[in-house]
Formats: sequence, C-alpha cells, structure tokens
Amino acid sequence: MKFSILLAGSALALFPSSIAQAANVEIVAQNPVIELSVSEQVDSAPDTATFSTGVETKAPTATQALRDNSVQARAVIDRLKSLGIVEKDIQTTGINLRADYDYDQESRENRFVGYVVSNQVSATVKDISKLGKILDAIVSSGATNLNGPSFSISDDSQLKDMARERALDSARTRAMSYARAEGYTGVRVLSISEGMSHQSEALMMRMEASTASSPPVVPGQVGTVVSLNITYEMTR
Repeated sequence: MKFSILLAGSALALFPSSIAQAANVEIVAQNPVIELSVSEQVDSAPDTATFSTGVETKAPTATQALRDNSVQARAVIDRLKSLGIVEKDIQTTGINLRADYDYDQESRENRFVGYVVSNQVSATVKDISKLGKILDAIVSSGATNLNGPSFSISDDSQLKDMARERALDSARTRAMSYARAEGYTGVRVLSISEGMSHQSEALMMRMEASTASSPPVVPGQVGTVVSLNITYEMTR
C-alpha cells in the first residue's frame, strides 16, 4: 500500500531556496494500516472581545437620510476611539440604503414614506473588563443597535501546542490498542493532517439601544480545538 506525504514548513529550511516549497514523498506500507481522526480541546479564559454596532436613520430623501446617518455614525466611531479602542480595531462592515414603506390598511397597499440608511461597524476590545461600560457609552452616543460580543484569545499558539500534543498522544494510544489486538507490537506514522477551530462557551449577546446601566458581560471560556487525521502502519 502506498501513501503520499506532503513535507512543508520548517523542514524545508534544510534545503536550498531554489528547491520547491513542498515535495511529495511516497511511502510503501508493508503491513495493515490504521486511519484515525482525533480531536482535543483546551479551554482558557478569553482576553479579546469583538462586537458590532451601528446607526439607523430615516428621512424623506435618500440624501438627507445618508447625511443624518453619517453625523450619528461618526459620533459613534469617535466615541469608540475616545474609549481606548484604536482605529485599526474598528472596521466598517456595511452601509445600506433602502426605500421605506408603510402598509396602508385601508387601501391595502404599501405607501412610500422615505429612505432608511444603516451604518454598521465592528470593534475589538482588548480589555474585557471594560466591555460593559463601552457598550453603555456607545449607546449613549447614538448607536441604535448592538450585536455580540464574540470572545477569543489573542495569542493561542501555546494552547494549540497543548491540544496538538494531547491529540497525538490519544491517537497513538488508540493505534497501539488496535495493533496489539491484531498481534502487532508497534505502529509508525505514515501521514498526518491537521485542522483547527475555536469554540466559545459564552453566549452571543444582543441588546436594544435602551439600557439603564452597563450591561453585564460574562466571558466564559474559549476552547481551542486541534483535529488530526493520522494514518499508522502496524509494525512488529
């Protein structure tokens, strides 16, 4: 049985730069093989939160609706900056203009009443302890909607390493169990592929624009997941 393994990354530093960035190496398996899919998760407290907010305005004309919206949206963005969120952590995610209609019960027809403009931005907060106050402040500055937050870890490289090591240990233990059951004494790796994901145990929060005090925010835990697909050959 033959397997193709892709060699890439730091291993290629041993070869001259003129060689291609990846090479296919063919390995022939002389004994039965085991194909396993293993996932391991490491939970940790998040240190970053992202939410979206925006302004919606209505006016008889499209021009006026856009102008009114621009004034309010700029006030919200300026408020975000004044709260310590740097410009690179603020991003416009959508500006929309649409006609607005009311349904007339008597005529049973839609009646044109003007235009609606919405401007949405996303913002990333590096100090989660301030998130509730930030949300309260931007509503006070004119934001008409909030969505989020979603939580993450700014540098999860060590968590990925931990999850990867656990996945490798788990896969090898399972592979050895299969090998011994079939009368073999060991296993060797033929191929490994990896996938990663994040899972947040904190619920997404959605708020209306009116609030009497700073909203409570519970970050919960963020799970860093490493999934491995490993093929082993049984050995004696």
